[in-house]
Amino acid sequence: MTKYPITFFNIVTVYMTYGVMIIFGYLEDLFEKVCASFFSVLGLVKSGKKRKILAPLTDSFQAFYVRKVYGRVHDILNRPISSSPAAWIDVLERKFVPNKVNQLEFTGKTQKCLNMGSYNYLGFTVPSGFHDKKIVETLENYSPAMCSTRNEVGRSQKLIELEKKVAEFVRKEDAICFAMGFATNSTSLPLICGKESLIISDCLNHASLVWGSRSSKATVRVFQHNNMNHLEKVIRNAIVKGQPRTGRPWKKIMIVVEGIYSMEGEIVPLPEIIALKKKYKCYLYIDEAHSIGAIGESSRGVVDYYNLNPSDVDILMGTFTKSFGSVGGYIAADKDIIDTLRLKSYSSIYADSLSPACAEQILVALDSIMDKNVGNKRVKKLKENSNYLRKSLINKGFYTIGDMDSPVIPVLIYCPSVIAEFSRKCLAKGLALVSVGFPATNLVDTRIRLCVSSAHTKSDLDHAINVMDKVGTKLMTRYKLKNKINPDKIKTPFEKFSLLENNPKISIKQN
Repeated sequence: MTKYPITFFNIVTVYMTYGVMIIFGYLEDLFEKVCASFFSVLGLVKSGKKRKILAPLTDSFQAFYVRKVYGRVHDILNRPISSSPAAWIDVLERKFVPNKVNQLEFTGKTQKCLNMGSYNYLGFTVPSGFHDKKIVETLENYSPAMCSTRNEVGRSQKLIELEKKVAEFVRKEDAICFAMGFATNSTSLPLICGKESLIISDCLNHASLVWGSRSSKATVRVFQHNNMNHLEKVIRNAIVKGQPRTGRPWKKIMIVVEGIYSMEGEIVPLPEIIALKKKYKCYLYIDEAHSIGAIGESSRGVVDYYNLNPSDVDILMGTFTKSFGSVGGYIAADKDIIDTLRLKSYSSIYADSLSPACAEQILVALDSIMDKNVGNKRVKKLKENSNYLRKSLINKGFYTIGDMDSPVIPVLIYCPSVIAEFSRKCLAKGLALVSVGFPATNLVDTRIRLCVSSAHTKSDLDHAINVMDKVGTKLMTRYKLKNKINPDKIKTPFEKFSLLENNPKISIKQN
């Protein structure tokens, strides 16, 4: 796992916070049981009818954690909005109900906040002009849903157009589109990798990749996040030792990585991975959920970002829920692979087909991105916004992780009680952001995650910086204030690759 610098004081406070919450939670439960038994013996409280006790549906500690830990801070999570997820949003105000443990109620008020939590990278969630007209026409000609799988009568003309357009956009032979991004990974990997295959997965891969790998009959091994030396070691050991028990060679070895890691904001070192792929004759599967449309000169994702050949990546996966402002996901690869997925994928056989209106939204977004005058302008603005915000936060003393050019900017806070107060104070000042903690991260890696959009203006970003500066000063979360670094000297992943591209160890020339 990736380890981030953390002081001994931070570690102690984090474990003390969790320890106090858990201990007092158990003491509270014990006190309630003792009091209930005592009063029932005295006859002051009716015990009620005895009923047959079944096995609990959830794990006891899981239920305890939800009640005593998550319940205390769930006002900073699952925040409902009453507007489109644009640069500014209307957040529905909630408050804890008096005399009711961890229960929230709506106050009937809304608050205008700067949106730094949505994956609206290219700003397509704001309805404007021709977007509305085309989608309304599609709704009139088709319907809100197909009410059928694609293998029955659910493959609309819009879906056929979309799959051709996606294949053209990512420069692959063919593509298949699904109605859900999570299902795209979790139902496709089991078909691609089966028995006698090996999946080598980055340890920080998304849950959909993890479930897809586990659902397959393939053997799964993990390498340290973005660590190419460890990846090569895992590949070499797998080739030398072969399959478990038999020692036979693997039928195929599939390396599975992401373009941009959503919790770390780091861009995959793709040139080095392709070099290893070619050296050891492996296959490569890339999840571009957060990179497609968000990076690259032509917005075509991480392959475009490094100016590499798409044929060097065997399978490109992406979602439409981020840069395209819609729903669903796609797999792009050679035609024979896509034909197999169309025929056998559970998402094709059992899941409802992608809505024609949602497909139309993606088509409009793709046309805009592929128009150089519009697409280049949006992705350039996104890059400028991302780097401006990251550099400004570094200058303010916040510990940001991830790479330059990435629209995902995590800020480490560490302590769970501090992050709750940090989020509440930011919301009170008109800034809505995402708080992430255990179990989504390691116990001590609690963080704020900012997602930048090309729809943000410089004044919007300055507002976010000023609010975080004030709140961070009050809560003492500006950990690098004394040891400032010059953000202008931080190299982007592409610049690092450019310095090393003559290194024979990462040669990506065709064998």
